[in-house]
Amino acid sequence: MGYFCGIHELFLENIDETYRQFAAKLLPEDTNLLGIRLPILKKIAQEIANNDWQSFLRKENDLYFEDFMLKGFVIGKIRGNIEVILPYIQEFVPKINNWSLCDSFCASLKITNKNKKVMWDFIQPYFLSSQEYEIRFAVVMALDFFLEDEYIEKVLQRLDSIKHEGYYVKMAVAWALSVCYIKHKNHTEEFLGKNRLDDFTFNKALQKMIESRRVNACDKERLKILKRKKNTNY
Repeated sequence: MGYFCGIHELFLENIDETYRQFAAKLLPEDTNLLGIRLPILKKIAQEIANNDWQSFLRKENDLYFEDFMLKGFVIGKIRGNIEVILPYIQEFVPKINNWSLCDSFCASLKITNKNKKVMWDFIQPYFLSSQEYEIRFAVVMALDFFLEDEYIEKVLQRLDSIKHEGYYVKMAVAWALSVCYIKHKNHTEEFLGKNRLDDFTFNKALQKMIESRRVNACDKERLKILKRKKNTNY
């Protein structure tokens, strides 16, 4: 198959209209979406990563949503020294313009598991960014790879310091906190008692915790009491 010259032709052969209609409802209206399921994109990405992935990543043929998703998956499948891969991640992050691309890209960066300190240091500037999806990138990376004993306090401190008004930042922080609660209840309960989160993010985090099947009924009742009355509607 023409993985390098005929990527778009390959895309057109794998369009799933039912999936396109479903995915389109979850993405911004102006998303140029073909409707290709993620397992197919990941399969193509693996083939590229096994070959001349450098040439592929240099190509500027980003026309469809799937072009960006594919490049993200290719970066995630590169095997090698983390220092070689970081520049490609750094180049890709500013291209993220929706939650789906962000979250899928983060989840693909499994090289993080063997390079925790390097990646933790790498994502720090993104927590401080003024760009909505750059911050979400940092938050979701923390959620996916750093909710463990060594990093939990650092993660909570970072989440508490975020003051961006972007909806997808607030939702990512709320999501991350809900998983923090499941994995590190004591640390997170202490955080919930004293934090600088805005009302919307705080209440949304509580809501996600209360809705989780992994939180017991007793804890849910206690969490309900913490809800703040003032809440910004989004």
